[in-house]
Amino acid sequence: MTEQLTALTVARFLQENPAFFAEHAELFAALSVPHPSDTRAISLGERQILILRDRQKELEQRLAILSHQATFNQGTAQKMNHWCTQLLAVDDPQLVPGHIVGGLIESFEVPDAALRMWGVSLPEGPFTEAVTSDEQTFAHGMSAPYCGPNKDLSVANWLKHPPASMAIIPIHREAQTVGLLILGSPDNERFAADMGTTFLESIGQMASAALSRLPLAT
Repeated sequence: MTEQLTALTVARFLQENPAFFAEHAELFAALSVPHPSDTRAISLGERQILILRDRQKELEQRLAILSHQATFNQGTAQKMNHWCTQLLAVDDPQLVPGHIVGGLIESFEVPDAALRMWGVSLPEGPFTEAVTSDEQTFAHGMSAPYCGPNKDLSVANWLKHPPASMAIIPIHREAQTVGLLILGSPDNERFAADMGTTFLESIGQMASAALSRLPLAT
């Protein structure tokens, strides 16, 4: 052999010659390697069993995580279905905003929620309170819901209590932003910045569809 013998060379040789240990069974049985967590030596066969056990534990952990996530997703889907069913059952469009906020608090156990709209016809109340031009500009500039810590945005003041984390969801009407739905929590991790916004986007789409029954302001 002209190539210098190294660990990499040996490993490559064994990979390229899978029948080596079948042809030299006595060598396989005679070789011993260090135990991964002990000072004693064990056979290659024992070491392989330990590796397979570790892989099995890793796969079991992954399966447990996937099972937990599947259960969580199923529960979320059921809550979403319940919320949407409530919205569909509302006869009077003027009552839809209240059912959106109340339904989110009830179905998803959201500690605090607020909704304000502009450009649509609604009786005076919490859903038509003043929205500044800066807040409307902020809403129009949103390409996706916001999810993360309270960054002292003025829309956080719409909630009853200052949130530690919050979600901001734009409400659309014919490609125009006509409102903001705010969800808040005293828990820093309830609306964490690394959470995906797909679920929040679904809430925004459902809420926007339900609120499209409201007539535009004249």
